[in-house]
Amino acid sequence: MTGDTVSPYHRGFREFSEAYEAFSFNDIHRDAIAFLPAVRGTVLDVGAGSGRDAAWFAARDWDVVAIEPAAALRGEAARRHPSPRIRWIDDRLPVLAAIHRLGLVFDLIWLSGVWMHVPPADRSRAMRKLATLLKPGGRIVLTLRHGPSPEDRPMWPVDAHEVERLGLDLGLALRVATERTADLQGQPGVRWQTVVLDLPDDGGGALPLLRSVILTQEKSATYKLALLRCIARIADTSPNVAREAEDYVELPLGLIALYWIRMFKPLIERGLPQRPGATMGFVTSAFRALGGVAPCDLRIGQAFAAADGEALRRALSHAARLIADMPATHLTFADNRPVFPTCYGRTPAASRSFAVEEGMLWLYGATRVPLPVWQALRRMAAWVEPMLVAEWVRLTKVYAERSRQAVTADDVLAALRWIEPERDTTFVRDLARRRMVGGQAIRCVWSGRALTIGSFDIDHCLPWSAWPCGDLWNLLPAVPKVNRHAKRERIVAGSALAQAKPLIIDWWRTAYLEAEAGVRARFAQEAQTTLPILKNRNLDLDDLFQALDFRRLRLRQDTQMAEWAGMPSSRNPEK
Repeated sequence: MTGDTVSPYHRGFREFSEAYEAFSFNDIHRDAIAFLPAVRGTVLDVGAGSGRDAAWFAARDWDVVAIEPAAALRGEAARRHPSPRIRWIDDRLPVLAAIHRLGLVFDLIWLSGVWMHVPPADRSRAMRKLATLLKPGGRIVLTLRHGPSPEDRPMWPVDAHEVERLGLDLGLALRVATERTADLQGQPGVRWQTVVLDLPDDGGGALPLLRSVILTQEKSATYKLALLRCIARIADTSPNVAREAEDYVELPLGLIALYWIRMFKPLIERGLPQRPGATMGFVTSAFRALGGVAPCDLRIGQAFAAADGEALRRALSHAARLIADMPATHLTFADNRPVFPTCYGRTPAASRSFAVEEGMLWLYGATRVPLPVWQALRRMAAWVEPMLVAEWVRLTKVYAERSRQAVTADDVLAALRWIEPERDTTFVRDLARRRMVGGQAIRCVWSGRALTIGSFDIDHCLPWSAWPCGDLWNLLPAVPKVNRHAKRERIVAGSALAQAKPLIIDWWRTAYLEAEAGVRARFAQEAQTTLPILKNRNLDLDDLFQALDFRRLRLRQDTQMAEWAGMPSSRNPEK
């Protein structure tokens, strides 16, 4: 059987919406309710239809990401159920590319009447994609439709045993498969069944692999740890640079080399040994010429002139070659295949200045990261980073003892500390002040109040204490009282962010997109590097805002920080 499984729902969105909404969630899913997680969290509703199920979860304080590929049906669902807890996404099985870009993981994945639309040849891939989106301890709930297919919609037979087998291949355990029950609409021969799968661990074998690399694999230098830490840092702070394929993501080798230099620079300058009695091939004259460059300046978006730029251009090449030849080759699976296959490219041509831009970083080559490892690094950076640093400290002390150097753990920890740029809002403050001097009105995005030159703050929308990000999109004008007291050290709630959307988008447009070319380029580059938005097309501010909300949701997942509910809804932004 072949056919388009989406278009019928797009064309008949009104009829399907009426049919779905005719029955309550409790009626349709009475067999599944008992197996829902006791603790409310984040749910992915795949094939959300009219939004009935998404609305049920949202009303019970779940954060909902609802996928619906039929555009008209998705629009109708959003109209019927306008909840700030529901985020609507255009995506579909078996790939789920848009969802994977977000970097979120889910306590519950919900597929109601969807699996029969997935062709059997695509089901293994679809289950693998779903499994990589689950938190350890997460759950997948599927309702399976058995019986004849309607003439207007392609469907394929489903079987609970097939679902169980596909799940077992990915480490998912069958919790329950209920008895089949009659269709509530009375369709002849149609019966429904609920299947529940649990994920006891990460499901992809990534965690044991990471433990092995960090703790047990033989190391003749700290290079393997450095490579893994570079990739972990990219996964946590710049995940949107990754190019996604079926079973892996690809990263620019130049960015890995940039972080490599950033990590090793303090170690080398303090004379802390990273190999026993051997020189390090990347520590060339170019590397040493970077002595006046602060490690925190080695990041995307920075530009270097004259000698520093030329030294960095060549130092990146030397580091990239060494990474490809040594740790990327010798960090292997049990069968000696490289975990991170890496291909060196070329050194960019010399120029008067050297801007650290994503396109340039790809010129140095590319590194492949297995998808389960990438997902684990994105989700578990808070677990991986301390393990890497602790093993790096231990290994450095071993090398120091062999060379009779007096090195303490505190010495190594200080050199390994990842130093972020200082919390600096000066550029945006000056930009806002110039606008006000020029007579342009600027309002607090949270309260709507007009700001004055003598009394305004630049607020980090996503708090610096939770995620030190000074990107332009994260810097917003605010009343000092709101920034320093009401919102302080809390993550803005989804409802408060939604309320502030018009003022946030207006600030982005007038402050950044209508500014000079350099500001526009920086704004776009920072957003496309750190937020889960599609690249290589014009920057859409509605898409950017949705990406901000997804990053907020992920930060809430990762930190469990308290939320700020925003200003009273009765506020009048005109006053």
